[in-house]
Amino acid sequence: MRIELHEIPVREVVAGYVDSAENGVVGYGGKLNIRPAFQREFIYKDKQRDEVIRTITKQFPLNVMYWVRGDDGNYELLDGQQRTISVCQYVNGDFSIDHRAFHNLTDTEQAQILDYKLMIYICEGTDKEKLDWFKIINIAGEQLTAQERHLHRRMANRGKEIFQQEPVPRLSDRR
Repeated sequence: MRIELHEIPVREVVAGYVDSAENGVVGYGGKLNIRPAFQREFIYKDKQRDEVIRTITKQFPLNVMYWVRGDDGNYELLDGQQRTISVCQYVNGDFSIDHRAFHNLTDTEQAQILDYKLMIYICEGTDKEKLDWFKIINIAGEQLTAQERHLHRRMANRGKEIFQQEPVPRLSDRR
């Protein structure tokens, strides 16, 4: 299995961000499936979501994220969905912090957020290797619900099917 660390600016991750019940949650120019089938729904409370943005604006290090590269060159977010969606929603104008929405920031403040480099490990390997990696990196964190534990068991039994799903169509493919 190959795992490489990449520094990807927020501006690239939020490019093409779409959160649609019909078409899923995508970013990174339509190449990143932010909420693959094995991921939970967005569960961050406002305070957690706001602290992600404050971490970035203060230029503090944000925890690393993990993506899996598919055979088609697209990516699935393996770990870091809550942080990724928080950033995308803020830049998209879905919420404000201290009565300041992204569009109300100065050009310098916006650039500081958009230029912030996210630390992302990108993994390539066999389905079994990816599944093993997913299990290891998800040992800590928010407790899974009964439904999520059921999905995880299903994933463990049918990992190949989950990692071989059709990618979310790109925006340009839907026109």
